[in-house]
Amino acid sequence: MHPILQKALQGKRLTSDDALEIWENIPWTQVVEAGHTRRLQLLPKLEVSFTAYRLINYTNVCDVNCSFCSFKNEVNSKQAYVLSLEEIKSKALEAKKQGANQIMFQGGVHTGIELQYHLDALNLLHHDLGMHVRGYSPIELWRYAQHWQMPLKDLLELLKKAGLGSVPGAGAEILSESMRKKLSPHKLSAELWCQVMGECHKAGLEGSANIVFGSDESSADIIEHLNAIRTQQDATGGFNSFVAWKFQAQTKDFYLRHIRGDEYLKMVALCRLFLDNIKHIEASILVMGPELGEMALYSGANDINSFVIEENVLRSRGLRSKQAAINFIQRAGFKSLYRDFNFNSFSPV
Repeated sequence: MHPILQKALQGKRLTSDDALEIWENIPWTQVVEAGHTRRLQLLPKLEVSFTAYRLINYTNVCDVNCSFCSFKNEVNSKQAYVLSLEEIKSKALEAKKQGANQIMFQGGVHTGIELQYHLDALNLLHHDLGMHVRGYSPIELWRYAQHWQMPLKDLLELLKKAGLGSVPGAGAEILSESMRKKLSPHKLSAELWCQVMGECHKAGLEGSANIVFGSDESSADIIEHLNAIRTQQDATGGFNSFVAWKFQAQTKDFYLRHIRGDEYLKMVALCRLFLDNIKHIEASILVMGPELGEMALYSGANDINSFVIEENVLRSRGLRSKQAAINFIQRAGFKSLYRDFNFNSFSPV
């Protein structure tokens, strides 16, 4: 085995140069084997966890204009909407009937919505309906704090009191300044994205992190992204999991390259080896599909990110029910565990 992979399996921290060497020069089969071995060192039980939630996009109005996004609409568009509280309640109750007690609450950046709307929606979902709410991307939080002229810390305190329970690592894509300018120049810089996530963690709002690759990013961009996540995790420790996604074709002007299966699996393994301070690595069933997802469970992943009720942004290849997730995990050779958003509770199923 390559000395750098041996270094990782000895529990020694890899450098960015180590990660670059793995990504560019070490055969993917060796990397995948090392990723799975390291997973078993850290999590020796042959268990794979999953959860279920409903995604509620409270609005599709957004002014950020990311080059790869086809979800957003202008405020005066005929397709634009803002869900009423009754519509939010109806969607939440439908989720409960399907066995999902968690809500992902996100929209575009729509500063025309009053703060009270957000507080009422969170109160409804969490305090009235008893659901965990994971909500708001860093760009939403930052822009809303600016618009309502309050410190981000104070906004997070209000949202948390109203019912916000955790935050997603949305809007990261690739955390290198060169790629930020290409993909989403109106989003937060890499430094500010990490700063906002750090404030969330300090407020007790844990969550996830991710990478989205498959455009014209360089190897150096990928490693810079992973290093930014690991550095932030060292500082505030609020990332419970990490997942690698690939970009999907949504707009005509966005450059998309093909991600081969071996490249995706190598990415999963690299994340396991390099992100030594994040315990859970998720397999992207939602985007990559069950075949590659199963192989990812032997490449360093110990969790799958299905199933999602109502996905409006991505074309889902995920599992459609809780039983389908259980069957998938068990057929792959693992025991299935149902977890909550923050990996605090696990129940054999």
